[in-house]
Amino acid sequence: MNTHVHTSEPLPELNAGELARYSRHLTLPEFGKLGQQKLKAAKVLVVGAGGLGSPLCLYLAAAGVGTLGIVDPDRVDESNLQRQVLFGVSDIGENKAARAARRLQDLNPNTRTRVYDTALTAANALEIIGDYDLVIDGTDNFPTRYLVNDACVILGKPNVYGSIFRFEGQASVFHHQGGPCYRCLFPQPPPPGSVPSCAEGGVLGVLPAIIASIQATEAVKIITGMGTSLSGRLLLYDALDMKFEELRLHRNTDCLVCGDNPSLRQLIDYQQFCGVPSQAPAAAYPEISVQVLKQRLEAGESLLIVDVRESYERDICKLPNSVHIPMQALAEHLPELPREREIIVHCKSGGRSALVCEQLLAEGFTAPTNLKGGILAWADEIDSDMTRY
Repeated sequence: MNTHVHTSEPLPELNAGELARYSRHLTLPEFGKLGQQKLKAAKVLVVGAGGLGSPLCLYLAAAGVGTLGIVDPDRVDESNLQRQVLFGVSDIGENKAARAARRLQDLNPNTRTRVYDTALTAANALEIIGDYDLVIDGTDNFPTRYLVNDACVILGKPNVYGSIFRFEGQASVFHHQGGPCYRCLFPQPPPPGSVPSCAEGGVLGVLPAIIASIQATEAVKIITGMGTSLSGRLLLYDALDMKFEELRLHRNTDCLVCGDNPSLRQLIDYQQFCGVPSQAPAAAYPEISVQVLKQRLEAGESLLIVDVRESYERDICKLPNSVHIPMQALAEHLPELPREREIIVHCKSGGRSALVCEQLLAEGFTAPTNLKGGILAWADEIDSDMTRY
């Protein structure tokens, strides 16, 4: 059976309004008034207010979690609205954590929200996480996942994990009831660039709600002591086949952070650990700004601009007179490209185009040039009417 999060303070009483609001909880014999009091006393930190964090925050606040911390430095973008149900058009451009807190206050004034308009880092993670009973990981990058995991193990906090990509999701509970941590499952991060981001690979808009609901359920169970947690189990969800699978996980006794003789006892540089350099090395190819590109086009230069995004991205917006060669199809189109001529390569924000420039250099092309900031920079600095995504 599960064990609830222990607090040293006496459980708070429920007022008349709360008894009415949570009546559907109170009628559950396994839950009852005591379970609701435990929720009211609980402090939960949600790292990331994006696809997973949006439904997470909504359901935890609605359930009656007493204190909800939200960590996210990002701003709301129009492309977020396809799945990040906390936000609306009026929130575009605003900080996610702050706008989330405002929405949650309207949903349930009994829940106290704490806003952290900052990235979670090795410098602040222990201080922020230390004040909470459990952490829910709603992030979408490997450095922060390892950071959350290690901080939770060091501080003795349960880590409710979730991950989404395209049509698939995962969920588990790490470092709880003697179970494994995230490093037991993934001792080393994948090579940089080997796993596409959701922006590159896409994500079904309704998928985060499924995984986030599982995470929220696990958090409520841990807090109240109901049921059996996902500790020691990895739940896999396939939306296309509407199928759930489960893998058994075991704690690695040699794990660097949660093993019998852990060697990692303090937080490290997670960007470096995951192969993400804190300062990009000098590239072997030049970069061009959107301002300079605009000047050259207006001067009448005949430029070869190659768009390496996917077709659906190009349908949203595109640079005039650009040639479309998706990154994955580059190899078969190499014979069509002039090897001695300057080729200006662009993608959404500059990451994929940088990889293509490196590939062109390796293939013997002499003048690939990366468009710094990609088409989003063009939309921001040159054409304010261009649709962003």
